[in-house]
Amino acid sequence: MKLTTWPRAAYFGRVIPKNKIYEHAGANTALKDQFVQQVEQIIWGYKLAPETINIPADTKTSEIQVFRINLKSSHLDHKVLQAIDKAIPFPILFELSYRDQTKLAAAYKRRSESDSTRWVIGRYFESDWQPDDAEREPLPIARNLSALYEQLLSPLVDASSTVEDRPRYVEHVQEASPAYNVNRPNGPETKKLSLEQRIALAESIEAKQKEIAKIRSRLNREKQFNKRVAINAELREARQSLERMQQQQAAAGSH
Repeated sequence: MKLTTWPRAAYFGRVIPKNKIYEHAGANTALKDQFVQQVEQIIWGYKLAPETINIPADTKTSEIQVFRINLKSSHLDHKVLQAIDKAIPFPILFELSYRDQTKLAAAYKRRSESDSTRWVIGRYFESDWQPDDAEREPLPIARNLSALYEQLLSPLVDASSTVEDRPRYVEHVQEASPAYNVNRPNGPETKKLSLEQRIALAESIEAKQKEIAKIRSRLNREKQFNKRVAINAELREARQSLERMQQQQAAAGSH
């Protein structure tokens, strides 16, 4: 996926002191250490809002923020992104920068249906690293900011590049859990998946990949022939399930 060319009119360009994030996110000592060790600088780069990009707000989304994080190494723990997301009450797209390379990272962020003062944040997705001078795509055309947010986040979700050591839950943040059966037969309906359903599908694919890795590990350790036969059958079934889910993901991403 290509990165996006952000409109000049939306440029904000404010450096955010780390201690401001600490204050609003309730950071403990371990989290502060991660900021110090991994983050060089945090820049509030762009504000995508009705007055800056001439796209109307709606009941779900009033603004979208773009943050640029200059890193001290190529690794950034997702706890850092979660802290920033917790501190800023808007959806955020993160551009991570390290040694003339940039990648996009984000989680699907929405207001809680039961408490509008709280935000629900799903798992984080990351793109591949790209050279800073790589060609970028123009901002998508959208009827409102919620539609724009989905169009910006969808390619990232479909690319499904993830970091394995992210925490599953943090305080006041929870995984989105759409009711979606990932084992449905592949067909035309898979092209109508919502963003939340595609996120659920990507999460299920990742879980299945981990399951397959564990089965392989058991197979490599097992010496008895009859048990190896049973484990091989289990592995074959898991691979077939993974293939079906990946086909669904490909169909949804092509829509």
